[in-house]
Amino acid sequence: MVKAFVTGWPVKHSRSPLIHGHWLRQHGISGEYRAEPVAVEDFADFIATLKSGASPYVGGNVTIPHKEMACRLADKVDSIAGELGAANTLWLEDGVLHATNTDAHGFAANLDERHPGWDQAKKAVVLGAGGASRAVIYALRDCGVAEIHVVNRTLERAQELADRFGASVHAHPMPALAELTQGASLFVNTTSLGMDGEEAPAIDFSAMAPGALVTDIVYVPLKTPILAQAQSQGLATVDGLGMLLHQAVPGFEKWFGVRPVVDETLRALVIADMERHG
Repeated sequence: MVKAFVTGWPVKHSRSPLIHGHWLRQHGISGEYRAEPVAVEDFADFIATLKSGASPYVGGNVTIPHKEMACRLADKVDSIAGELGAANTLWLEDGVLHATNTDAHGFAANLDERHPGWDQAKKAVVLGAGGASRAVIYALRDCGVAEIHVVNRTLERAQELADRFGASVHAHPMPALAELTQGASLFVNTTSLGMDGEEAPAIDFSAMAPGALVTDIVYVPLKTPILAQAQSQGLATVDGLGMLLHQAVPGFEKWFGVRPVVDETLRALVIADMERHG
């Protein structure tokens, strides 16, 4: 039986076992995917055991707070994980531990599915400069978006990303947000603004380009306060659930040898779980 994992601290909130379990059943694969809670101080030992072959796993997913350490500890890191400085997918191949990051793929594939043509955007605004924004900026740059404006409460954090990702990425403080949305084709929220009862800032999306899209990488709740604002102003929106689903595809293929499909059945399964557990 082929076994894979998701590890984080904590990890009990992860919906990855639900997603991969669905695909294992769908394809009739004799496999297992389970959550492995690993504290920060124990993560290096967990990876060492995986590399040694003493672990029951062929690989797995890595979530917060282990993504950066996973990138450092892997034997072979691909170009995307190297540039992002974080890995979320590991697999063993001939005794060598490989690492990649599928978050950028998940972000782009979600928009490809839910709003085809989004990648024609010439100007994008990314709200937030945390770890999650790196994959978004990578995906936008990779798709050829000419102007990527990162807006953050702390300008220094946004500037770090501009320095990391090159000339098409520009850093701005929060007061610049209203001006930057003018003429933008795409707005991406990568922050937790509006979650957990926190008040979301009022954003005027009305000056965005015709046919503009607003998306949020947060998926609990499915309609975030920022998406609700955009919808009330008549803009097209895409929620963040598809990013979670699509980022899981490459790992499943690496571990279990089948490339699964993200479909409405899987989406409905995860939404039902969200409604039960929040």
